[in-house]
Amino acid sequence: MTDFVHPTLLFVLGALPIPFLKGPIRKAYLLLIPALAILAVLTMQPGNYGTAQIIGQEILIAKVDKLSIVFATVFTVMAQIGIVYALHLTRPGQHVAAFIYVGSALGVVFAGDYLTLFLFWEGMAFASAYLIFAQRGEQAIRAGFRYIMVHITGGVVLLGGIILYGVATGSVLFGPIFGEKGVAAYLILAGFTLNAAVPPLNAWLTDAYPEATVTGAVFMSAFTTKTAVYVLARAFPGTELLVWLGTAMALYGVVYAVLENDCRRLLAYHIVSQVGYMVAGVGIGTEMAVNGAVSHAFAHILYKALLFMGAGAVIHVTGRRKLTELGGLYKTMPVTVVLYMVGAFAISAFPFFSGFVTKSMVVAAAGQDQRALVVLALTMASSGTFLHTGLKLPYYMFFGTDRRLEAREPPRNMLVAMGMAAVMCIAIGVFPQPLYALLPYRVDFEPYTGVHITESLGVLMFTALGFVLFLKALDPENTISIDTDWFYRKGARRFMWFAEKPLARYEKAVSDVSETTALPFLHGAARVGLWIDLTGVDAVVNGVARSVLRGGGMLRQLQTGVVTHYALAMIVGVIAAIVVFAVAWR
Repeated sequence: MTDFVHPTLLFVLGALPIPFLKGPIRKAYLLLIPALAILAVLTMQPGNYGTAQIIGQEILIAKVDKLSIVFATVFTVMAQIGIVYALHLTRPGQHVAAFIYVGSALGVVFAGDYLTLFLFWEGMAFASAYLIFAQRGEQAIRAGFRYIMVHITGGVVLLGGIILYGVATGSVLFGPIFGEKGVAAYLILAGFTLNAAVPPLNAWLTDAYPEATVTGAVFMSAFTTKTAVYVLARAFPGTELLVWLGTAMALYGVVYAVLENDCRRLLAYHIVSQVGYMVAGVGIGTEMAVNGAVSHAFAHILYKALLFMGAGAVIHVTGRRKLTELGGLYKTMPVTVVLYMVGAFAISAFPFFSGFVTKSMVVAAAGQDQRALVVLALTMASSGTFLHTGLKLPYYMFFGTDRRLEAREPPRNMLVAMGMAAVMCIAIGVFPQPLYALLPYRVDFEPYTGVHITESLGVLMFTALGFVLFLKALDPENTISIDTDWFYRKGARRFMWFAEKPLARYEKAVSDVSETTALPFLHGAARVGLWIDLTGVDAVVNGVARSVLRGGGMLRQLQTGVVTHYALAMIVGVIAAIVVFAVAWR
């Protein structure tokens, strides 16, 4: 590995000295590590690095090809921008967590086997969770716990799929899963789609991202869902199910954004929507579609980070994040407004902004594949994105009713980071060829045709007209939207009540009966040497009976009776399933 420097090592090992550095030295160090990582990615050559044998399986630490390089490029660039944005922080905790988070994401991108991928996959979950907990406050702590529990569940599902896949194929090398999709493949797919925030597995994102720290949310918007897009592109290209899941995502996020009053939650729903384009592109699976998905992931990381930085700047200086509490900030934050609008135009796919040259590739691929319904749905979602991220949010946050808030421009480093992202959003939109050259396949797509420009501007202008005509109907309301997180917020609470109250009482009653009836009977049986034959558990009971005859050393293990516990386990499982279903349906 002498000709290959794994960027994960730069970030993970580089996180260790951060708490011991102070002042300008720490800032210089924080900027140096991402710069070295960018250099490492730009100079690496395709190939396999770091092979080994563990428990009879071939492990490949790093697989470098065009797909991994394009994601690693944008991840390291985003790390540099994010660190600049967070440079004003004095406590080192968020910097350490961000470094481990970025390093873990890069570990996933270069993983050549599923075991290595899983290790870094879980590293991402725990490192990013700290960026929520660091906000402190009751809401952030609760959201952080929900976030980590959901991702642990997804990790268990993924690990189960990896184990079954290894048993079935004899290999855990990470690559495309073709042919019949068995249980192993579906478990792996479920683990991946959870991190991609595919509904109904999306609520963790919109629940947690708004509760993260101002700087932490910027990092979170860039890495978790995009690593999921990467692994889907690597393992499941051409999977028909992903086409329809992605199309549903694109519309689902837009619809929920209509209802949002929290500026970062609105942006979080548009992450769901935009990732839908990428998932649909991976599902279509043609070279143009995969190129579109990958290029849109590249562009999305930059413009979505810019949007979160703009909203974060407002929260940083005002302490407010609800649209009903904001307005009139264009007077005191003009630079922030301009930079935010660059991100808004990019996500809305305006000509000469990055989204125009990437999102349109996915839509064109769907049209080329004769998927008219998908083209229509994605076009509608694009209109909705401009309506809410490009018009509604900036209008009510920066313009609208003047709330006379005391505000100013955020710290200079935050503006510099926003400027870096804004320049890249424009540069990619004006000169898309350098990005196209990074993509996995040769690009045969020209975004700047007269028809494409006219169609895009027509959709955007009619959307703007609709916004003006129906402005009053779009006024935000101080309400909370209920998403699929209801199931684990309310359903889990009801289930725990059931487990702690009626179920615990039933268990106590069974235990009492066992103490007064079952155990005396077994004592008597042991004294007379009676063999007890219970179908299905006779081996267990006979073993215990022999221990009883030898002196009763295992007698207390039958405190509630083998048969009783066996039956109780079945009853509890059925009742729990019925209760959870009933609560959820209600």
